[in-house]
Formats: sequence, C-alpha cells, structure tokens
Amino acid sequence: MRPAGRPVVRLLGQVWLWPAVVMLAVGGYRLGTPDLWRDEMATWTVATRSLGDLLRLLQHIDASNGAYYLVMHVWTAVFGDSTVALRMPSVLAMAGAAAFVALTAERMFGNRVAAVGAGLLFTVPPEVSRYAQEARAYALVTCAIAAATWFLLRALEQPTWRRWAPYCVAMALAGAGHLISFSTVAGQAALVLLHLWRTRGSVDRRLLWRYPLAVLVAALPVLPVVLLGSRQSDRQLGWIEKPSAGGLLHFGEHLFGSHLVFYAFAVLALPVLLLPGRRVQAWQALLLAELPVVGVWVVSQGDTSYFIERYLLFTMPAWAVLAGGGVGAAYGFATGLAGRLRLRSGARVAAGALAVGMLAVPAAAALPKQPAVRYVGSHNGSEEPFRAAAAVIAAGYRAGDGMAAPLGDQSWAMVWPGVSYYLPSDVHPYPVFVAQSADDAEDLSPAVCDLPASCLGQGARIWLLVLGDTRDPLTAVPDDEAQALRARYGTPDQVTPVGGFTVALLDRDS
Repeated sequence: MRPAGRPVVRLLGQVWLWPAVVMLAVGGYRLGTPDLWRDEMATWTVATRSLGDLLRLLQHIDASNGAYYLVMHVWTAVFGDSTVALRMPSVLAMAGAAAFVALTAERMFGNRVAAVGAGLLFTVPPEVSRYAQEARAYALVTCAIAAATWFLLRALEQPTWRRWAPYCVAMALAGAGHLISFSTVAGQAALVLLHLWRTRGSVDRRLLWRYPLAVLVAALPVLPVVLLGSRQSDRQLGWIEKPSAGGLLHFGEHLFGSHLVFYAFAVLALPVLLLPGRRVQAWQALLLAELPVVGVWVVSQGDTSYFIERYLLFTMPAWAVLAGGGVGAAYGFATGLAGRLRLRSGARVAAGALAVGMLAVPAAAALPKQPAVRYVGSHNGSEEPFRAAAAVIAAGYRAGDGMAAPLGDQSWAMVWPGVSYYLPSDVHPYPVFVAQSADDAEDLSPAVCDLPASCLGQGARIWLLVLGDTRDPLTAVPDDEAQALRARYGTPDQVTPVGGFTVALLDRDS
C-alpha cells in the first residue's frame, strides 16, 4: 500500500506551492484596510447590477473591462460586495501568477532553486502587493499572462494542439481582461525566435506556422472588445500623458513601486545573463519583460497613450523569472566552484545561504514600502475620502434628506457611488440634480439634470458634496445648481472639509 502521507509530501515538494502560499499571505495581509478608490468603485457599481444592465453599460463605456466585470458579477452574487470580497479574486490571481512564475523558471532554467526563487521574488515588489489588493482586472491579467508563458514553453517543447489550446485560452482571457496585455506577443515572438535558434539542429518546423496561428485563435474572442473599446478610448484614456524617453528609461522604477527593488532585481539577473549555461533562456525572459513595454511606449507616441505602470503589470512575472534565474545560476556556480576546489563539507549549505541572501536583498529593499500600500488611504491618497464623507452624512442624517454630488464633467471622481457604498444600510438620501440613475443612464454615474431647480426634490435638508476642501461649497458647483440651492436653502449651515471633499448641510428650516 502507498503511504497515506506521500501525496502530501509530493505536494509540499512542488516548486509552485510555497510562492503561491507566500503570495496569499502577502496579498491577504490587511486586505480590507485601504479604502476602495474610484476605479474600485467602478467595479462595485457595475458588478452589482443586473446582467442586462451590465451588458447595456458595456456598449457605452468600459467595454475593455467587460470580461472582468462579468467575472465579478458572478463572484459578488456568491460572496457579496464587502471590500474583502471585492478584492479576494485579485489576491487569488496573484497567488496563481506566483505559481506560474515558479513553473516557468523551472522549465526555462531546469533548476529548483531558480524556480522557487523566482516565485518568491514575484511576491516582493510593492506594486504586486498593491494590485493584489485591488478590485480591478490587473492581477487576473497578470496571472493569465504568466500562465500563457508557461503554456507557450510547453508547446514549444512539444507543439501539439493539446498544448497550444491552453495557451490560446490564457491569452484570450488576458486580452479580454485588458487589451494592452496582448502587447506581450512582442516578447513571446522574440522568445520563440530564440528557441528556434537554440534548437536549430532539431527544430520542429511546425512552430513556424502554429505559433502565429495560436495567437490568431487567441485574438478572435477579443475582437468584439477591440471594436467596442476603440470607440470608447478617448473618454477612458484621454487623461494619460504621452510618455517621454525619460519615462521609458525609468519605467522599471515605477513598475516595481521602488527604485531600490528594481535595481536589486536587475543585479540579481546578472549571473544568469553573464555566466555560461542558460544565457539564451535568460535573454528570452529579458525580452519577454522589455519588448511589451517598448512596444506600448512606441504606440503611445500617437494620439492615445497607454503608457502607465498598472497597464503593464503583466510584465512583472518575466522580471521575476529572470531574477530567479540569476539566483539559480549563482547557486549553481557556487556549488560547482566548491566541487572543483574539493570543498564538499558544507558547500551546499554555503551555496544555499548565498541564494537566501540574494533573495533577502530585494525583500529588505521593499519592506519600507510595503506599509505604504496598506494604510487606509493608500489606494486613493487624500483625494477620495469616500468613507469620511459618508461618516459625516450618516452622523447627521434624518429621514427625508437629499444628497447632491459631483456629476457631469466631474463624474470621473465617482463621488456618488463612492459615498453611497460607505453609507449605512439605513441611510438613504434621495438623489438631487439627478435626471436618471446610473443604471437607467447606462453609465458609471447618474445622469445630471438639465434644469436644476426642477430636480431639487421636496426635502427640507440636502447634503452637498463638492470636490476639494473649501469653506464656501456653493462656489464649487455649477452656477445654475448654486443658484437653485441658494434660492431655496440660502447658505450652508454646516461645512465639513474631509481632506479632498467638502460635505455641507443645507437646511431651509434653519
């Protein structure tokens, strides 16, 4: 009989397990502490709508996030819409990405030290923690690209359709989650070409047409997202500035969330790039990390820019694979040198200590930055204090109160859904200056009323929210709305700046 504990022992020996467990711990730590920010509010307000309302909205805005919203629609229906519930899929996805990083490094470098090291290194950068704790698609896309890389390596070794199929699925999921992730094809193409060069004596010529065909098959399900997203790009991406050459040069520092961590990764990669043995595989990982960034930078020199670090977070697994390969190469060099010098006693222990020390350097560099992505306002800074504004309203709320929040040109701030999310379940101010609810308007925020005086409602009191800290909130709203409020309510009785918003109470009976 097979010992009952043997499957457990085998599981514990898998190179992907411990990176995934560590990523779960790192991503789950203080998961519910940072307040949701406006992008996460978009996820909440869309995912919790009916399926019909969700699909109608995607025809007007955010089609590029449509696949993610559908996933979250199902998720919230099962697990609810608390802050932890909204973010948990991202934590799980980053853990999956860490597992695939380890598997990819093992396949590229044939070294368990490189594999485990790569998976653990992936958990280190502050930006990985940041987006493991965000209710957006970036973590899921990162996991899909990490999986696609591993599936691609398997298919290159044995290019059968059974091995190409999961690659196609992973790439389609990544593209549907975020179109920019398809830029990884530039790095994958370089990886394939280097593989053909490395195996030129026994190359399988089927790769010459099967890889392009697999990319085409993966792209077909993404085409509807491309068509819808292209019509919506001006509204969604117009705020991103065209990147400079300096922006490309220093992009890694922003991608990692710490220039010290980025430089530590770069130094760790040197052994595998310089020492003989796996240099071709190291260049495959480097090009996989760099070419998508360069490609997006070039495209962003046109009318629309896409060059922002979170859009390119999916390149982080390749950086971790490369750095892990460096750790494995240094370990192998140290053990080989000890063998040649006949220093067998304690040689592996010393080489292991070297590998652990190499892993500790970026971890130590990242440690001071980790709290910065976990405090209450870390996702939104001081500009979106939804919870603080909701607390002011809840403390003074009376049944029949109304609420007016920035809409129209200021709807990007997501104040209405953001404050509504944090209001207690028994606090229901009626909407002021709203012509249609967000659901009826098929948008992320309610539609603004064209005739403010007719949309005041009959309440004796209105809670007014405006952007910025001000002692005179009526000067921060459109003139026609301010005129309607002054005519019925006069000046505000209570003005409370909350660090990015101002909450004012207008009472016509006072």
